[in-house]
Amino acid sequence: MESDRVEPDIFAKNCGSRQVVDRIGDRWSVLVVLTLADGRRRFGELAQRIEGVSQKMLTQTLRGLERDGLVTRTVHASVPPRVDYELTDLGRSLLDLVSGLEAWATTHLGEVEAARARYDARR
Repeated sequence: MESDRVEPDIFAKNCGSRQVVDRIGDRWSVLVVLTLADGRRRFGELAQRIEGVSQKMLTQTLRGLERDGLVTRTVHASVPPRVDYELTDLGRSLLDLVSGLEAWATTHLGEVEAARARYDARR
């Protein structure tokens, strides 16, 4: 009997694997994962560390990461309410990948900036 299971195809617009890549490749998601690498953080700590992210975008990013099982959200019964975010085991499995991306970006920043300058000079 043949299986009805379709193999994931990251290049297919509606494939779940592409949606996963879209999530983990989003600039805010990468920065959230990197910020949570050292442990749990409160929303305000995340917002303070990730310069330029709006409250709305950080909220949307955290909800998406939580939905995908990469982040947990813990609400503490206190006044005012305290909410912590932390990477799940699945989220921690991304750390090598996103840390490698961070290392590549910082290592090659000078080369990228030089390439941009050459390109812009030709335009």
